[in-house]
Amino acid sequence: MARKKNEDDDVTHIPGEPLPNPVWFKPVMVTFFLLGLVWILVFYLSGSQFPIPGINAWNLAIGGGLAFIGLIMATRWR
Repeated sequence: MARKKNEDDDVTHIPGEPLPNPVWFKPVMVTFFLLGLVWILVFYLSGSQFPIPGINAWNLAIGGGLAFIGLIMATRWR
């Protein structure tokens, strides 16, 4: 015998618990991680000429900052 579904069966949020992340959160987080990694790889593989010529080691700071944003987002992922 099939059980009739109540509205109370669809409890998706318990009061006092943090809300789940939006659907876009995980792809954006992974994108920041990968973008930071690619930035640093391009810097090393190009012999310190790219992605932005002329700022030298600051390219590492930019790539690290992008990856750091991904890390901060990962701490907020539920």
